[in-house]
Amino acid sequence: MDSKGKHALVIIDAQLDFMPGGALAVQEGDQIVPFINALQADFQTIIATQDWHPENHGSFAANHDGKSPGEWIELEGLQQVLWPVHCVQGSPGADFHPELDRSRWMRIFQKGQNPGVDSYSGFFDNNQVVDTGLHAYLQSLGVTELTCVGLAADYCVKFTVLDALRLGYQVHVPAAGTRAVNLQEGDFERALAEMQQAGATIQ
Repeated sequence: MDSKGKHALVIIDAQLDFMPGGALAVQEGDQIVPFINALQADFQTIIATQDWHPENHGSFAANHDGKSPGEWIELEGLQQVLWPVHCVQGSPGADFHPELDRSRWMRIFQKGQNPGVDSYSGFFDNNQVVDTGLHAYLQSLGVTELTCVGLAADYCVKFTVLDALRLGYQVHVPAAGTRAVNLQEGDFERALAEMQQAGATIQ
């Protein structure tokens, strides 16, 4: 149990566009919702992140003539894979899964609002310039340990975990609480291995 409030649960981008039927659907993404709901009972400190893109976001293939999702471009000096339009600010797809228990969430940190750079991590955008404020908030609560769940394991979960480890947090990732986009077969397993190699505990 999270008796001292030092161990926080971070729920990453559990939004409808990442669920089956969504614009950027993660296979079995909805299957993590009951697991996350049950897990929340073990925590006093629960935080969420939310992809929150403007319509003109540079990571959307639709905003580049002749480009399709899965192709790569250079965006603000970074290599960027192109995605379907997803999690547009205020759209139904940007909402959290309706069966997800939000009753005890303390804060929601929105990310990906700059059209010029993508933002996988809940802490920083992809060029590590824009800080979402998540780290400062966790520090203000005295949090030193995180359990990270949500979508997707090979992108937003992985990069949130890697940033958390660099920032000095002890990090746990329950495999049952995440699923992967799997642009390439095996990306889920590779993401778990990369997080573990960086210092996370995979449960």
